[in-house]
Amino acid sequence: MTRASHPDHGKGERPCRLEGLTVVITRPAGTGTSLAKKVRVLGGTPLLLPGLSLRGAADPRHARTQWLASQRDDVLIFTSPAAVRFALALAPLAKTHGTVVAVGQGTARALQRHGIAAQVPASRQDSEGVLGLPPLQQPEGKRVALIGAPGGRGLMQQQLMERSAALREVHVYRRAASRLTTRHQEAVQQLPAAACVLLSSVEALQNLQAQLSPPAWAHLCRATAVVSSERIEEAARAAGFVRIHRAASANRADLLAGACTLYSRASHEAGVPDC
Repeated sequence: MTRASHPDHGKGERPCRLEGLTVVITRPAGTGTSLAKKVRVLGGTPLLLPGLSLRGAADPRHARTQWLASQRDDVLIFTSPAAVRFALALAPLAKTHGTVVAVGQGTARALQRHGIAAQVPASRQDSEGVLGLPPLQQPEGKRVALIGAPGGRGLMQQQLMERSAALREVHVYRRAASRLTTRHQEAVQQLPAAACVLLSSVEALQNLQAQLSPPAWAHLCRATAVVSSERIEEAARAAGFVRIHRAASANRADLLAGACTLYSRASHEAGVPDC
């Protein structure tokens, strides 16, 4: 797979541009603003089409009890920036002697804003990457807290249990389908065929397919899906997307790099010279 130039390119690298490209952002409602700003900076046109809505735990008292208990565990794994936000809204993180792990750089930055340093996978920022970190390669007998929301792949839970870790799942928030309006439906039906859709969640993909009208969904599938994993690629193809590009990870920079690859490729095919 061809790798795109990182949007925050280094010296000597050709800059990433998205001139005139419409980029559909499917991140949860209220969390896609910074990504939309970055798309505008790169010359693109963002369209916020949230596939999920993030809400507090159904039983906040139980969630707070579990969160406080987990702070005595050996390893605390935060699965997303939302996990950080909702956990710390329940109670601050007391001084812990455990190892704090973040699934990706976005989660690590959210923790750092609260003065919490975390280990982050260097290669791939997903369940496989986290499971490859030293504290989790041989976690037998260790108390490991997985802090996030119900659902998801379940790979990390399965692997940790197979490695004989004492697993505690702490659900500090929950995911639900977002509410799409007539404005969303109309915006999707006006998308140019050259648009791209950033997808990093199978659940968000399924929610969008369920909520968009059949004509709007068919129109969305004309765009190119920029997906963050093989699993999401398979789901996107099964849902009707034909043109699919796989990014390196669900990290914002990697998804944007995927969009930049598409823009560069389209510009080259159209005979537009590089700046």
